[in-house]
Amino acid sequence: MKIKEMDDISFSEALERALENAPEIVRTEMVSVSSALGRIVAEDIYCRKNLPSFDNSAMDGFAVMCADAGKRVKVAGEIYAGDKPELSSLSKGECYRIMTGAPVPSGVESVVPVERCLDLSEDEVTLPVKVGCGDNIRKKGEEIERGSTLIEAGERLEFPHIAMLSAQGITTVKVVASPRIAVVSTGNEIREPWESAEEDEIYNANALGITALLESEGFDAVYAGSIPDDLEASVSFIANLKSYDVIISTGGISMGEADFLEEAYRLNGMREPLFHGVSVKPGRPTMMGLMDNTFVMAMPGNPLTTMLNIFLLSVPVLYRMQGARGYHYPFVTVENRESFGYKSFRANIVPGRIENGGFCAVRRNKIGSGMISPLMEADCVAIFEKGFEAPEVGDKIKVVMFSSKPSLEKEMWINRV
Repeated sequence: MKIKEMDDISFSEALERALENAPEIVRTEMVSVSSALGRIVAEDIYCRKNLPSFDNSAMDGFAVMCADAGKRVKVAGEIYAGDKPELSSLSKGECYRIMTGAPVPSGVESVVPVERCLDLSEDEVTLPVKVGCGDNIRKKGEEIERGSTLIEAGERLEFPHIAMLSAQGITTVKVVASPRIAVVSTGNEIREPWESAEEDEIYNANALGITALLESEGFDAVYAGSIPDDLEASVSFIANLKSYDVIISTGGISMGEADFLEEAYRLNGMREPLFHGVSVKPGRPTMMGLMDNTFVMAMPGNPLTTMLNIFLLSVPVLYRMQGARGYHYPFVTVENRESFGYKSFRANIVPGRIENGGFCAVRRNKIGSGMISPLMEADCVAIFEKGFEAPEVGDKIKVVMFSSKPSLEKEMWINRV
């Protein structure tokens, strides 16, 4: 089968094609809240219990009536957090000593902090002249009312969501099933890290690096092994992976004599690729497409290229497949601190680090696609679309932090002309 020459589409177009065509995962499962961190909510979750669920004090102090401001009043009782006091409605000339979180009885109009009160004794206290009605009282339902939407479907659960679910007494939540991801390598020269390698053989950095990257984003992936540089073996190997939602392969996708992977995918049912070839450095020999119900993400074999493209292309698509509301990366706009170069007739992916609030390209962008160490020196990446000239010192540019998680960001994080 003759495979056509590589495409030359823009980086942003490649991303949009992948996002638009990635199949949505419809499987769901119930998980405990304690293990739900990073999962995508499958349905709206509603407030079961008003927050706060009762009027309570926001301070240690005295529960008073506003009309008693500036007066000396009698302490009619004490109320602690967790108490269920059977106290009568507060009368003029009286107050309750109250602790933070304690229920506020009827008739109370304000809580005055201890430090604002004068001449404290066991039985009496002089209130300040100014007492604001409603001060330091957390009203029932003021944070969120019962029946309102607590968390929307498609939300990625972070630690505040876990805290909120726990505050509602919710112990299990329905989430979208994690995509089943198979990671495969190619190349006769590849040896696994646990094998012995000759000088002219290469240890497989990609497989464990990719699975670790995906795990850091909340995804599980299985390393399914390495495909030899042989068409028949490639077809057979891939046929056994069609039960996965996603296959991420590295290498074997360029135009060399031993690059059989596109044909192997086609012979297993892949229709015309969404793209095969992106006008970007590093990462031109990148391909994505649908093989029956499996989404194929074929990456270059060079480690730096593979890791950057999986972070920038694959991770947003994986979130989109789970129905996540947010799948574009948030970005920060910072000044470029050092000059660096690239060729602007294509898009450029430039790893860097933030120093003193500004962007510094790793080694002034004098790096190779087969390297790994630049990733260890970087904490962010900047993407410059075709035609965007290399920035000067002091220019403002968009940067994506490696610690970022896709969000509801609408503006694209790619630097464009």
